[in-house]
Amino acid sequence: MASYKTINPFNGQAVRTVELMSSAAIEQRLAAAESAFPQWAALSLAQRGDYLRKLAAGFRARKDDIQATMTAEMGKLRREALAEIEKSAAACEYYADHAADYLKPQPIPTEAQNSYVTYQPIGCVMAVMPWNFPIWQVIRFLAPGLMAGNVALLKHASNVPGCADLLREAVAAAGIPEGVFDVLHIDNEQAAEVLRDRRIKAVTLTGSERAGRSIASNAGDQLKKCVMELGGSDAFVVLDDADLELAVAAAVKSRFDNAGQTCIAAKRFILVESIADAFVQQFVAATKARVYGDPNDDATSLAPMARADLRDELHKQVLESVNKGATVLLGGEPVADSHAGYAATILDNVGPGMPAYAQELFGPVAAVIRVKDEAEAVRVANDTSFGLGGSVWTADAARGEKVALQLECGAAFVNSVVKSDARLPFGGSKRSGFGRELADHGIHEFMNIKTVYIA
Repeated sequence: MASYKTINPFNGQAVRTVELMSSAAIEQRLAAAESAFPQWAALSLAQRGDYLRKLAAGFRARKDDIQATMTAEMGKLRREALAEIEKSAAACEYYADHAADYLKPQPIPTEAQNSYVTYQPIGCVMAVMPWNFPIWQVIRFLAPGLMAGNVALLKHASNVPGCADLLREAVAAAGIPEGVFDVLHIDNEQAAEVLRDRRIKAVTLTGSERAGRSIASNAGDQLKKCVMELGGSDAFVVLDDADLELAVAAAVKSRFDNAGQTCIAAKRFILVESIADAFVQQFVAATKARVYGDPNDDATSLAPMARADLRDELHKQVLESVNKGATVLLGGEPVADSHAGYAATILDNVGPGMPAYAQELFGPVAAVIRVKDEAEAVRVANDTSFGLGGSVWTADAARGEKVALQLECGAAFVNSVVKSDARLPFGGSKRSGFGRELADHGIHEFMNIKTVYIA
């Protein structure tokens, strides 16, 4: 049986060897999901909510074990992992509390004696999830999905199988019936076969544009609903009246938390020229305070990247950008004697034709782009194939809102870093994907939105 090995990105040591599932094991899980769906869907929202609250409690009870696994498998800082676990638990509680409001029938006045819209579960949803937030990314679809009455199968990223198994254990420990949620340790070819199975009713993916094209094409061929949350190259627009101290602090956090491996991290820092020099000076000084080291050490503030190959690809993008005219103000190279570390990097004078301008830099590299005024800032912010998020920094909230409304993205924040929040719909436009997660929009994505009309 084929297998794969996971590697600790900080020290390069093997963490685990995982065997790919056999066809018989995959069939068993598909059959279990199909069997579990009617019973799970028949439960009341209150009953499903009780299970979600137990799942939240279980996350908190096992937070140290989950954190240790996250850190070993993908290098997340200890404190960031613990925060992710708490956020995931809170999301479970949020949907337990709010699903009834999101799913109540919506009366529609017509000439009928009664007409309304109701929401019904569709069955088994397949999830293909990434490694960068190995618990939160799953809960982002799973909590609303379970409250909707659906069941789910997870293909997690190949470098976080332990996180996937801990999720399965947490679901079982919460008393959620067998078959409602399970994990598939499979490769991409097997995943394509699973998606084609009649028992899979829809698919959700968070990942690269390349993965999105493949999964969406397969789903489209099968006429199955899909939600795609893909890459991003978020603009961080700093206008001439911005509070630079506030903006710089946010810039460092948004770009370098999680070693810069966040879809909604600020990646392109678009600075109006009148404040550009001052912002850059402060940005460089603040970024120098980020300390690379062991992610289990609370003194560390810059984690390793998740894999050495990802680090090497990022370095190629940096080198090509520099060869085409970008200036390295800080970093610009792998951390010496590290397995997958990359120095916190700031590139100045970034422009069209450079990878740092046009591509997603999924790691701790900031691209500074200087513009003459607000109008050019908006044009440059939208001069990308991505459209996930963006932020605007200004002392004038009305001005910030005006600019935010012009940004071609799924989420625009004023004087705040872009973030995912269970209360707010999350997703992108353009090549950042389609569909929404979270809030009421997310729970409705994988439901049959049914019209009932009684003449």
